[in-house]
Amino acid sequence: MADTMTRIVYGVAGEGSGHSSRAREMASFLQRGGHEIRLVSYARGYENLKDDFPVTEIEGLSISTKENRVQAFHTMVDNLKKLPAGSRALSRLRELFHTFQPQVVISDFEPMTAYLAEYYQLPLISLDNQHRLRYVEFDTPWELETERAMTRNLVRLMVPWPSVSLVTALVPGRPTNRRTFVYPPIVRDEVRQQSIAWEEHVLVYATQGFPSLLDLLQQFPRQTFYVYGYDRDDKDRNLHFFRSSRHGFLRHLASARGVIATAGFTLISESLYLGKPYLACPMAGQFEQELNAYQLQQIGAGMAARDLNVDRLGHFLYRLPEFSFPDAPWYRDDSDAIKKKLGALVADGATMAREFKERRDELSQPPAS
Repeated sequence: MADTMTRIVYGVAGEGSGHSSRAREMASFLQRGGHEIRLVSYARGYENLKDDFPVTEIEGLSISTKENRVQAFHTMVDNLKKLPAGSRALSRLRELFHTFQPQVVISDFEPMTAYLAEYYQLPLISLDNQHRLRYVEFDTPWELETERAMTRNLVRLMVPWPSVSLVTALVPGRPTNRRTFVYPPIVRDEVRQQSIAWEEHVLVYATQGFPSLLDLLQQFPRQTFYVYGYDRDDKDRNLHFFRSSRHGFLRHLASARGVIATAGFTLISESLYLGKPYLACPMAGQFEQELNAYQLQQIGAGMAARDLNVDRLGHFLYRLPEFSFPDAPWYRDDSDAIKKKLGALVADGATMAREFKERRDELSQPPAS
């Protein structure tokens, strides 16, 4: 095993829990393969991973929201305040690269590790769902074309020079180059192990401030809602609040008759796997969430509601028995294919990943039709 062991730095975006959930699955797979790994993250990603992996804490970008809408000015101000801490974090990270001497870098939409990979001339593997916005063909409603172009440029800015990209996507799509590979979402083993049931509650999850949602839910007193994301543990009429609990949340997800939440990639993926109808409320100003909601509705597994109101909520609750789920293996994938590809890329000191780096320009050409 020593002959094939590779030293890997794995950067993980810290906003939300989706990036760290995916990284937990893939980092555990790499460790089982005998590789030596150092994770890098911040905020919730750091908290979710630090007890089980060696993790270097850095400073990362955050998004300020109000009523399910991105607040651009507050986002800019909040991130500018982090510049001194970000400089110190970069020094710590450079020290990690100096002492650990990684042979390859993996980035789950984490920019510091991605830029240092280029600085130290290391192969970089992007492993995320964001690169489908840059390297995969997909349909977009015409009114979102401007946001699509802006978001593609943002992805390029965050992770500018991946040698090879492993992309997870809600629906299959054709790569636009020969160094991008598209796979189904990576669903955690914890989710796969859940016993699926159909109880009377609807699961509600809001990752950031969205208080008006509670008023809407109480317009339907005969429906019980299990609500996460408000840091409460009490009951208010038909609303049952629960504080963050990974096991409790998954149990309530697996037994729900439906889900109402923002349009995050990971929760939609897990709901698709479990066959739960989903009302997606994309955060205004986040194109990726708009795309997630649009694709969810395209495949008939739920509804998109950019501006949620009583009528849309009532329509979803009334239609819960009607939503259907594709039988295609894409939505019940076991993640073996993406793990096999990642294992091949990092094997033997990341020989294959380095080959992709050396041939990056050549492989950036579109694949043959």
